[in-house]
Amino acid sequence: QVQLVESGGGLVQAGDSLRLSCAASAGTYAKGWFRQVPGKEREFVAAISWSGIHTDYADFVKDRFTISRDILKNTVYLQMNSLKPEDTAVYYCAADRRVGEHVVNVVGGYDDWGQGTQVTVSS
Repeated sequence: QVQLVESGGGLVQAGDSLRLSCAASAGTYAKGWFRQVPGKEREFVAAISWSGIHTDYADFVKDRFTISRDILKNTVYLQMNSLKPEDTAVYYCAADRRVGEHVVNVVGGYDDWGQGTQVTVSS
């Protein structure tokens, strides 16, 4: 099992930026970011392959969010720009322990999850 610890969430105003971090305890795996608000299902935000070469984004964050990784630090980042009130959610990092160069954009494709970090965007 991989331990994942998210950080970087907080309260910001619309139009501001935040950078979320996800530190993994072991392994260089494909990673993903998801978000969830109360009463709704967890939804895909962005994903990155183990090498960092391939990425995938939900349509609603394209051109605003960027996923990246530092392999030496075993950390994945989510740079969020031009934040909107509808981006308010708990953001979760996830790891897919399957071998191979791929990205995953569904909840069921991941093996391990972090505890989440709250992002609140005020209008």
